[in-house]
Amino acid sequence: MRPVVRGDSPQAVDFVNYRDAFGELAARIGMFCSYCERRIATQLAVEHIQPKNGPHGRPDLERRWENFLLGCVNCNSTKGAKDVVLANLLLPDRDNTAAAYEYTMDGKVKLAAALTATQSTLATNTLTLVGLDKRLNQVLDSNGQLVAVDRVAQRMEVWLIAQDSKDDLQANPTDTFRRQIARTATGHGFFSIWMTVFQNDPTVRKLLTKEFAGTATDCFDPTTTQIITPRPANGLPDGSKL
Repeated sequence: MRPVVRGDSPQAVDFVNYRDAFGELAARIGMFCSYCERRIATQLAVEHIQPKNGPHGRPDLERRWENFLLGCVNCNSTKGAKDVVLANLLLPDRDNTAAAYEYTMDGKVKLAAALTATQSTLATNTLTLVGLDKRLNQVLDSNGQLVAVDRVAQRMEVWLIAQDSKDDLQANPTDTFRRQIARTATGHGFFSIWMTVFQNDPTVRKLLTKEFAGTATDCFDPTTTQIITPRPANGLPDGSKL
């Protein structure tokens, strides 16, 4: 899960309507779901980390910049109005979620082997919250229409594209082609898959962290071959748990 930097609020007060924050969020962290990493051209929405309504709702945070990420229909609907206790989760805006999960060519998202027992619990809580470990997730959109998107199959598809790009790079090992690969990656999303496929090419990995807007580059060492944990403090509540 790509760690992101949302930055300070573009205004001194809360938004009048939380939807008004979409443009600034998209510009800062890209048109990607903050959880599943898919590039979403339509129906990407301002996502409330802590729900704005329901039995666990925080209406005081409905228009608060620090409570916003971007979410797709599937992740948003799976997360719903569940109770979100920040201390019990690993979140991409405040933890080094790049160190929490491993992505495999069969489309699965698994817990990273190096996690402690406590970190594994937190990482599992996040997977369950947004349903990233589900093969098929059927949800109702805002119009009551059934939406079924197999995120596993999408991850597999992008893995193959990344692998083809890696093979092509071997035949054309130039910096220009590496930059093109990074730009191609942003068109497909799934940052963590590209970082995994190119785990032995620090140049491409550095380009990926640059091309994917809002990536928390301080979560990686200068060559991006090592993931830095815990994440440097960023002033957010319950941050730097990983």
